[in-house]
Amino acid sequence: MNKDALLRFLRDGKEMTLSNQINLVALLSFPAILAQLSSILMQYIDATMVGSLGAEASASIGLTSTTIWLFGGLCTSAATGFYVQVAHLIGSKNLVEARNVLRQSIVTTTLFVLTLTIIGLALSPFLPTWLGGDVSIRHDATCYFAIFSATLPIVQLKTLAGGMLRCSGNMKIPSMLNILMCTLDVIFNFIFIFPVREVNILGVHVTLYGFDLGVVGAALGTSLSVIVTCVLEWYFLLFRTPELDILKESGIFKPERKNIRIWMKVGLPMGMEHALMNCAQIASTFIVAPLGITAIAANSFGITIESLCYMPGYGIMEAATTLVGQSIGAKRKELADSFAKITIISGIVIMSLMGVLMYIYVPEIVMIMTPDLAVRQLTTDVLRIEAWAEPMFAASIVAYGVFVGRKTVMAPCLLNLFSIWAIRLTLAWWLSRDYGLKGVWFAMCVELCFRGMSSLILLKLKQNK
Repeated sequence: MNKDALLRFLRDGKEMTLSNQINLVALLSFPAILAQLSSILMQYIDATMVGSLGAEASASIGLTSTTIWLFGGLCTSAATGFYVQVAHLIGSKNLVEARNVLRQSIVTTTLFVLTLTIIGLALSPFLPTWLGGDVSIRHDATCYFAIFSATLPIVQLKTLAGGMLRCSGNMKIPSMLNILMCTLDVIFNFIFIFPVREVNILGVHVTLYGFDLGVVGAALGTSLSVIVTCVLEWYFLLFRTPELDILKESGIFKPERKNIRIWMKVGLPMGMEHALMNCAQIASTFIVAPLGITAIAANSFGITIESLCYMPGYGIMEAATTLVGQSIGAKRKELADSFAKITIISGIVIMSLMGVLMYIYVPEIVMIMTPDLAVRQLTTDVLRIEAWAEPMFAASIVAYGVFVGRKTVMAPCLLNLFSIWAIRLTLAWWLSRDYGLKGVWFAMCVELCFRGMSSLILLKLKQNK
């Protein structure tokens, strides 16, 4: 039975066997996982291409990466507050209201992201200095963050369109477009990062033209790939998604109080959590920055490589949000709880396997990304520490998606904030004095294990109410 038929079973209140549920989770999770992995591949490509320019180039991007996550997380929170409403409305088959929520989300999130863009551009000249970056990397770090900030409106619109497509049950199109984005990123990076050069392809000498922009070129390449993908996602949302085709009828674009209230109920706690979590990440940058350029570069490579392990969890989390949200909208609480259990177990199994593979093959992976031997060794050491946290990290990721689908995000947000501020940062600051970057990553491992176990306990308590 295909995905659409199974989703109709869910919305129409028909009985779904365990086999049907597992099949639906797999059908929604696989494209989402593929999309997340393609996104990570794009980060690998960026890191490898920039890494070939030396440790300073890698460090200049790594320095502002946590601030970029902060702004990206705020865009995600703004979009989530609307598309989780759409998941519930589609589950209850109230498609007219679902389309109105989409219209109002465009207006609200656009106003929100324009504010973020202005703030980002204003901060870009000062941010690398505030983060304690070495003088040699500040200029490139400023340029990279400024270009990212200028592209934020497109990032916001892309996030909104992708979330709406997924909550309608369409995981395939966002996945395919993320793969396209990855491909375009490679092409644009080759054009913008490197100079004109001669290469030998199967015995044929070919001239590859480039602008030799280095770190700036990496930012431009990524931004252009995001722009192209955003346009295509909106095309599929507006012209190929019947449930959310807002062009075929008139509707309400002016944000309504009831929808803004739900948006704030979901998006505001998530936004505050993203802000404080990423402030914690920025605080961790203050801990790592004094450890030297090698530590900054290794930390950046480590974060990029580890994402190969945890991004499948985020793919399953998206499926969990869609399935739990639509089940709640269809007034099927037991089915929502069943989907929560299946997705969490799936996430733990897959990320545990990815952790084992990372532990074994990380030396080979990091060898591809940088020629610096000291950076290679330190990256390998910290990732082998982090591999032990992957099972519980999976539990925290997917459980969060379940909470979002239930529109009960305040408690998990507070839990996550306590975990990272009270445990990770305190332990990282203490251990970094004697163990350097390894101590920072050991603290991260301990905190993720605590967060995962606590998330499972919290979810069980919420389900029993």
